Amino acid sequence: MISFELTEEQTFIRESVRKFARTELREIARKCDEASNLSDELLAKTWELALTSSSIPERLGGAGLPHSCVTFAIVAEELAFGDAPLAAAALAPSLFVNPLLDFGTREQQEELLPLFTTNRYHAASLALHEPNFAFDPAKLRTVAEPRGKGYRISGSKCFVPFGDRASHFLVVARGDTDGLEGLEAFIVPRDAPGLRLSIEREPTLGLQALPLARLELRGVEVGAEARLGGDRGIDGARLINRCRLGSAALAVGLSRAIQEFVIGYAKERVAFGQPIAQKQVIAFTLADMEIETHSMRHLVWKAASRLEQGRDATRASTLAQSYVSREAMTIADNGIQILGGHGYVRSYPVEMWYRNARALTVLDGLVAL
Repeated sequence: MISFELTEEQTFIRESVRKFARTELREIARKCDEASNLSDELLAKTWELALTSSSIPERLGGAGLPHSCVTFAIVAEELAFGDAPLAAAALAPSLFVNPLLDFGTREQQEELLPLFTTNRYHAASLALHEPNFAFDPAKLRTVAEPRGKGYRISGSKCFVPFGDRASHFLVVARGDTDGLEGLEAFIVPRDAPGLRLSIEREPTLGLQALPLARLELRGVEVGAEARLGGDRGIDGARLINRCRLGSAALAVGLSRAIQEFVIGYAKERVAFGQPIAQKQVIAFTLADMEIETHSMRHLVWKAASRLEQGRDATRASTLAQSYVSREAMTIADNGIQILGGHGYVRSYPVEMWYRNARALTVLDGLVAL
């Protein structure tokens, strides 16, 4: 029998993260959006939740808990309920740590994972997205060519979270074969010769508080030990599915935030002698928001469950990403419409959430389950 009931541990984690998101993230979301920056104090607070180190083995300084993709999706949703960019910032180290746990060799894990078990936030990131209109993870332009006893990497990456301070980048490149099966990932230190960083933020519609950078890899040469997974490499489809579901989980949390706010507004806003929530068209729209939010969550959890079980999750992840991208924007747009003129002004958070929803639905590689 299929059950969607949370375990006692998952329920505790959800409630704890939800409280943190509401009291810590929601309170400073607008300030961070206006400043296009986030504070070290916030990163320190999120680091205390041990969201990154909990699955790192005890022998390397972590808690040694089993990694659950479903639980991570729950955490991502709850944090994004507080604020999506701040949630992405809190979970950014997972872009490096989770693939390392999934595919890394013992030597790679022993060298790098202890960096994330200290009491201070440590930034490392995934370089996946590329600056071209027809970006497709299955058709990357960044290439890794065998050169001597190592590899030569050439290409461009954009929208790299925490590129301004990351110590290492996990650069995803095209290998010998086409498609997701041919993807490779390489551990590239920040000071690698030939790696050029542009940390000046590109003007973007949403996710203002999340630092994003551009990388130029001009013949960056790395040793064979830098190839994630060593001789066996990685499962490219699994890596991309983790990224797709990470962004989708954030979008579910953001949609829930919009829905909750709009319901409260509609109950209090009086027009023509009655709350607008009692107007049939408004009531039906609010009901659709509720239905679609639950549907999005179901698809994300289903795909995350397949990932967690080690099964092929490409179809489930693609369906979840496609559905969530469409419905999250519908919910955000309806939120603007229900607020009317108030949805357009910055005095209310819905316009900010609308911008963030648009960014989440077009960017891959912000969070990896």
